Amino acid sequence: MAMAKYFIVTIDAEADNQWDLARGIATENARYLPRFQELCEQYGFKPVWLTSYEMARDPFYMAYLRDRLALGACEVGLHLHAWSSPPEYPLRSINRERAYLIEYPPAIMEEKIKFLTSLLEDIFQRKIVSHRSGRWTLNNTYLALLQKYGYLVDCSVTPGVSWAGSLGCTGLPGSDYRLAPQQPYYIYANLLEVPVSIRKIRCFQPKHVLSLRGLLRECRDYVKGKEQWLRPDQYLSAKGLLRLVEKISREETNYLMFMLHSSELMPGGSRAFTTEQRVEELYGCMELLFSMLAPNYRGVTLEQYRELSGLGEERQTHGEKTYFKPRL
Repeated sequence: MAMAKYFIVTIDAEADNQWDLARGIATENARYLPRFQELCEQYGFKPVWLTSYEMARDPFYMAYLRDRLALGACEVGLHLHAWSSPPEYPLRSINRERAYLIEYPPAIMEEKIKFLTSLLEDIFQRKIVSHRSGRWTLNNTYLALLQKYGYLVDCSVTPGVSWAGSLGCTGLPGSDYRLAPQQPYYIYANLLEVPVSIRKIRCFQPKHVLSLRGLLRECRDYVKGKEQWLRPDQYLSAKGLLRLVEKISREETNYLMFMLHSSELMPGGSRAFTTEQRVEELYGCMELLFSMLAPNYRGVTLEQYRELSGLGEERQTHGEKTYFKPRL
């Protein structure tokens, strides 16, 4: 019998252009989400809207997702941006970077998780069980708190990628996932980790090379290989995405995880997709990818994946030498 394969679509639902540190908090991108939800439904996929505090307060976002949740067409999870989630707590900042949750005292970390979990459950009238950290960083305290508040699935791990060079506002480095497993595993007690689909591939993608430096970068990546995410980037070449899918399809892996930021669906909402034309190109890339996956992959939410894959009953863990050591 052929192994069932699942496609998980994850969207970090957050404020407009959070890469611009000088920009205030606005959620105009919420009005652009129905088109993406409808694209997913067209191909039988069920996006997981990993929701930040600012988006949870947007009236349009709340009303729209209540409707889609009632039809079983999506899932709502938690995406915690520590710098904008209550309660406020001053940190001694040494730079202008966004704060990691792990930079706060444990009691404040818990209050932030408790508050936003309760808020989402009140708004959407269901248990919130899926999570992705802000800026991809975890530690043992963070994981223990997710377990305490009933989370069942995390998707913060980016195999092969280190965030140690990305500092928090106090100078604390991010998590190093270079040794993290590419397959699902129990990262803490009953908390299942479903890593983002990332593999090292060799793929020459010169479509948007605009300079000699860009061409040299592409040549280097082809020779050495690069970590390819299952997400469209500013170069918008489907070639790398399809090469990644092809590589993973040859493994004994039963899922693919796609990710994007909600703000990338709005013209000017991100640094990559600044115009209507760029967003149309993004949709063209996603539609090609989705159409190729739909015949062979079943669309599921993170909660459904845990149930259907059988991993909800297993307890496969990895020793410290085979997955990242969360920073204490």
